Amino acid sequence: MEQRIVIIGGGVIGLCTAYFLRKQGHEVIVVDGSNLDAGASYVNAGYLTPSHFIPLAAPGMVSKGLRWMFDSRSPLYIKPRFNPSFLKWARAFQKSCTKTNVSRSVGVIKDLNLRSAELFSAIKKTENFNFQLENKGLVMLCQSEEQLEEELHVASIGKAEGLAVTEISKDSLKQLEPNVAIDAIGAVHYHCDWHTTPGEFMTELYQWLEQNDVTFYKNEMVTDLVRRGNSIQEIVTQNRKLTADAYVLAAGTWSASLGRKLGLSIPLEAGKGYRIDVAHRTGISMPAILAEASVAVTPMNGFTRFAGTMEIGGINHNIHPQRVKAIASAAQRYYPGLHIPDSALKEASCGLRPVSPDGRPYIGRSKKCQNLVVATGHAMQGWSMGPGTGKLVSQLIEGTKTFMPLDGFHPDRKF
Repeated sequence: MEQRIVIIGGGVIGLCTAYFLRKQGHEVIVVDGSNLDAGASYVNAGYLTPSHFIPLAAPGMVSKGLRWMFDSRSPLYIKPRFNPSFLKWARAFQKSCTKTNVSRSVGVIKDLNLRSAELFSAIKKTENFNFQLENKGLVMLCQSEEQLEEELHVASIGKAEGLAVTEISKDSLKQLEPNVAIDAIGAVHYHCDWHTTPGEFMTELYQWLEQNDVTFYKNEMVTDLVRRGNSIQEIVTQNRKLTADAYVLAAGTWSASLGRKLGLSIPLEAGKGYRIDVAHRTGISMPAILAEASVAVTPMNGFTRFAGTMEIGGINHNIHPQRVKAIASAAQRYYPGLHIPDSALKEASCGLRPVSPDGRPYIGRSKKCQNLVVATGHAMQGWSMGPGTGKLVSQLIEGTKTFMPLDGFHPDRKF
């Protein structure tokens, strides 16, 4: 039966959800406070990463965060703030940094990433899209024995989960990446990973949705959600009121404040990430993570992207030059001879990623609101999990069996 569905949020999660719902014949409306041309869905590293199965909330992250708190160049920075929502999130994050949380998360994170990669490929083939989608894998470059040992330990978990992963010697790195010098003692190669150019996919998907009668209300902030009993009656923007049979909350970091209007508790913090695009030829052909620096390197169509940092400091788009410089410095340490011009640093951009306390997204229905599906909290993997999440949301609204269990992603889970 055809339904009218309003999706709050026009990032990769929102657009993928709109795609699968429209393919099922539903009337779909997407509401977003931006012009749908910026944000985390456009400035991310473009990875589809089954290899990233370890959640941010893992043993040792609290102590690392404390050590890095006073280093403006650190990969993770958590700015202490004395407001109730941050303190609640911080307590939940601390409680989640356990081996138990990692064990609970590894399988479901991996499975959602694998399914999403399949769906990226299926969408491209079905719709004859042209966006970049390459399966070269992902190389974890290490400059220290300690880091290499840690990456090999994670790789052993990946192998046990059925992922294709191999160790690479320093000499073999030259064969894998022959056109650029690399300063690393070794690496781990996840053959299961893919990479894309995010703007290409977002543009093609948006155009398809428009051509297939999906309605967009851009530059419209949702100012209120009117609830009657345990259902949403309507949503309100500065320009209109909208009613629907079902609603999807996919507003990224802003999902927490919107959820509170419905009486929902969805702990989230904005995790700011930066990207630098270098237009000239760098010689880099393999996607890589500079392990000690937590910097992502992606050869995209027409440029190389360097992306990194997880800066948890509230909702803002302030660019901190020292963090941009830290990404560039790390890249030039691992790739001697690489030149990143000042113009690229000045044009650096950022995006806000919604970070849950335990490192798993929120996907599902809250018991407090029966006609709402929540789809947010994907942190650094919103891009990688986008199509899979969209498919799961469409299955929930259709009332069909989901392709994987959603217990680990439940929006009402306790911390």
